[in-house]
Amino acid sequence: MSDRLFALRLFCRVARTGSFSAAARQLNIPQSTVSRTISTLERDIGVSLLVRTTRAVTLTEAGSDFLSRVERIISDLDDAEHAVRGTGELRGSLRVGLGTTFALREVIPRLSSFLDKHPALRIDLLVDDARQDLVVEGVDVAVRLGALPDSTATTQRILTWPRILVASHRYLDRVGIPVDPADLTDHEIIIGPGSLDGHWSFRNGRTVKPVQVQGRLTVRANEAAVAAAVEGLGLLMTPLGACEQELDAGKLIRVLPEWDAGSAELNAVFASGKAAKPAARALTEFLIKAIREAG
Repeated sequence: MSDRLFALRLFCRVARTGSFSAAARQLNIPQSTVSRTISTLERDIGVSLLVRTTRAVTLTEAGSDFLSRVERIISDLDDAEHAVRGTGELRGSLRVGLGTTFALREVIPRLSSFLDKHPALRIDLLVDDARQDLVVEGVDVAVRLGALPDSTATTQRILTWPRILVASHRYLDRVGIPVDPADLTDHEIIIGPGSLDGHWSFRNGRTVKPVQVQGRLTVRANEAAVAAAVEGLGLLMTPLGACEQELDAGKLIRVLPEWDAGSAELNAVFASGKAAKPAARALTEFLIKAIREAG
């Protein structure tokens, strides 16, 4: 039974990644083991589940139907095992996609207590400001900031951060402090991941002022964008949680604080077409509770 369950889990991973080699890398097993296990599974059930080419691995019609049924069964089995253990202990592996800022500032500092509670659980953190493909990369849950274009995915809100405009004393002493959103066109702007492509809108009561800004410096990683602002390279629009430590330390100050620049939601996203792992739901609930308790 354990060999068949391993084969079924492996089949799901190959089907979702579309690659024997990717599945092997994610599970840290030889590619030959993946290929042999899937071939044995197909022989045992008497049907071809995958179409193999030099470019990709795709599902047959039977394979697609088999995948949807097997994923539900595995999810139910994981839930059942978790429930009957009664201890709340989680087992197996959990693959988590995170942006750099949330990983460094919110998740990693809290992760030890979660792992201590679940010593049989392995966690693989994919830390990257670029959004991971949940299916191809086998991500069980990803935490994403901002708009969620995939409306078919299951999501759970973790928190909402206001977007704020910040700069260092060094920069403002050199260039001057803007007193109105219209002044921003005369300033150096750091275009970071939270910059909304330079199309900004500010609200003060009933007054709304849209501003389109450009910057000579574009930074794809939010931590690097905040570091650039600390070094005096320009103004930065970013979610509050991405720079709160620097604000508290006086390395950055808020600019145009009376103007509301909107907010950004942080959501846990579970891949569409598959049930969320108990460990993915547990980690999400843990983070939500820990962050709220921290205030």
